[in-house]
Amino acid sequence: MANNQQRQELDPNEYSTERDELARSAALAYYVQGQTMEAIRRRMGVSRSTVSRLLSYARKRGIVTISVQTSNKPHTRLERQIQERFGVNVDIVELSPDTTQNRVLETVTKTAAQILGQMVNDGEIVGIAWGNTTTEMAAHIKKKDVDGVTLVQLNGAASTDTSGIAHVGGILAQMAYQWKANIVQFPVPTFFDNPATKEALWREGAVRRVLKWQEKCTLAVFSVGALRAEIPSHVYAAGYLTHSELNKLALDKVVGDVCTVLIRPDGSWSDISLNKRATGPNPEQLRRIPRRFCVVAGKAKAQSLLGALNAGVVTDLVCDKAVAEKVWALAKP
Repeated sequence: MANNQQRQELDPNEYSTERDELARSAALAYYVQGQTMEAIRRRMGVSRSTVSRLLSYARKRGIVTISVQTSNKPHTRLERQIQERFGVNVDIVELSPDTTQNRVLETVTKTAAQILGQMVNDGEIVGIAWGNTTTEMAAHIKKKDVDGVTLVQLNGAASTDTSGIAHVGGILAQMAYQWKANIVQFPVPTFFDNPATKEALWREGAVRRVLKWQEKCTLAVFSVGALRAEIPSHVYAAGYLTHSELNKLALDKVVGDVCTVLIRPDGSWSDISLNKRATGPNPEQLRRIPRRFCVVAGKAKAQSLLGALNAGVVTDLVCDKAVAEKVWALAKP
């Protein structure tokens, strides 16, 4: 009796070997053996609410992982329209109109993490472009038993204020842990001060090594940045560009970036002078990667997403319904 009482009083948020074993037993009975919660309650000698908490704990700890196999076939009219117009596989996350932007970001990135996990296989070379969205998605990546996976940083992260190592390293480390992957970092600035400096450094052996890894990527993972968004894109909010540079971009009809390469809604990018100083792969280079997984949350990024779609850099897209509707409205004419 005392043991039963002790089980009931275990803190559901406290990690322990005993709780892990109880959660594993409850999860095995419920998910694998198909037992009811009432049957599990009786067998374990605990309350029904304790069984519920143990199952929740099992999911939280990764003892249980729940996945839904996705399909490349569109399920809604809007998905079909975007797929046919731009030739991409689309998964649109439906949320109520009053959902906060933080909640939109969380829900979209959870869905994206689930789909990305299905895309990663043995020997995959995954290029990762850092940003707010990929940071959030990395937190939702689940363990997968794959071998020989390599994560490659696609764009530089250093600025005049920070090395960027902590931010980007955290993203890569989270994903590498779940997939037992190797990491190739890219220790260069996000934007060089001078195009000539970039050209010189691109000839250095250490940098050439990373660029060759980028060329071997089989899958690219990125979002799009927006000059103006409810949750500001990191590259524009963290001092990587000066106010005068941002103003010039606005006058030049730039709406955002893909892998820190600046882009217009029509997909043009090559004549934007600042791109000569950018360190991410440009759309032409990005299109050489067979699969290109783009994750976008928030309708403020609609024009940037439209630019990415028009540039042909996306093969697989996960986004919320609000941004998808706005993209379609902009693209329709």
